[in-house]
Amino acid sequence: VAQELTEEKPTKFVRVLAENLVLFRDKKGRVGLLDDRCSHRGASLCYGRVEERGIACAYHGWLYDVQGNCLETPPEPAESKFTLTVKHKAYPVQKFIGLYWAYLGPEPAPLIPQYDVYARKDGRRKLFVQPQLDCNWFQAMENSVDPAHLQILHQETALDAGRRKPVNTTRGFTDDVESFDFFEVPMGILKKRKYKNGVVDEHPVMFPNVLRQFNGAQIRVPIDDTHTMIFIVRFLPTEDGSLVENDEPPVEYVKPYKNPPDAIHPDTRFRLNEVQAQDHMAWETQGPIADRTRERLATSDRGVVMLREMMKREIARVQQGLDPKGVIRDPADNGMIDTHLMESIREMNQWRQGRELPAALRVGA
Repeated sequence: VAQELTEEKPTKFVRVLAENLVLFRDKKGRVGLLDDRCSHRGASLCYGRVEERGIACAYHGWLYDVQGNCLETPPEPAESKFTLTVKHKAYPVQKFIGLYWAYLGPEPAPLIPQYDVYARKDGRRKLFVQPQLDCNWFQAMENSVDPAHLQILHQETALDAGRRKPVNTTRGFTDDVESFDFFEVPMGILKKRKYKNGVVDEHPVMFPNVLRQFNGAQIRVPIDDTHTMIFIVRFLPTEDGSLVENDEPPVEYVKPYKNPPDAIHPDTRFRLNEVQAQDHMAWETQGPIADRTRERLATSDRGVVMLREMMKREIARVQQGLDPKGVIRDPADNGMIDTHLMESIREMNQWRQGRELPAALRVGA
């Protein structure tokens, strides 16, 4: 979160994709993301001194700029060219919608997709930082293509909980759902749920790690194999379409969903009084990394199967030196991507009126 870097606290320890890093802003306002361990003797740069040109290790003063170039090695002779032999690991980072976005892959870095929830100017955004998820990120993504769980796990806390019918254990989900289906689309997967009264609701899963729901996007970022951070970006359009300066959206840090572990059962510690807490319970209690060899998949899991097959296919593309689904490199191709956000509070409150699948979202459209 961009607001976490201040003049008083210009460094922040970050663990992402199992790498320990330091995020910092130098005295000129440039932001860098470096390996947290100094190239000299391995002391943490998070405790370093931020200067005009970069960050200096608190141990021996080695100075690095935001690109990881070593600028000074104070204990060495003044005439030494030793700094030219040192290149510290650094990753490109940029600020966008109140968050710092980093790229940890091979160069060149792709562009940040301009999904409408990020890019639209005719409204206000708000950021929510979720409690740390103590399991693999993909368990959260599989949940995003599992619409059957809404009728069961969330039946007492869904938007229209008062109208839910009892669970029909023969069919496996509540009686008011007629069917659900999944479509591969350019941005990922669109899931579609149809109710008996003809109402349809739908929203996309943007490959590989974003769920777009109502007027928000949940961004699931792997900390490592068994921990995940989740940021939620919510967007509310202005009623008259007027433009709003919202480069620094307000941030809310959501309180933990878990109480201290229970002495009888370590997993009975979630407060299941809201949707996100219920989801976290379901994801985490599968285990830090779900053992999928023990699963018995059913017809309602076809979205999960689709996502897994897509992931395997895209991993194979990367292994062949190709870009995976969703990567954008040409600025000419990075116009605003329409994910069909709801246009008002009223529409969000009446979301079950739904829409048919937009033709623009279908594969090949």
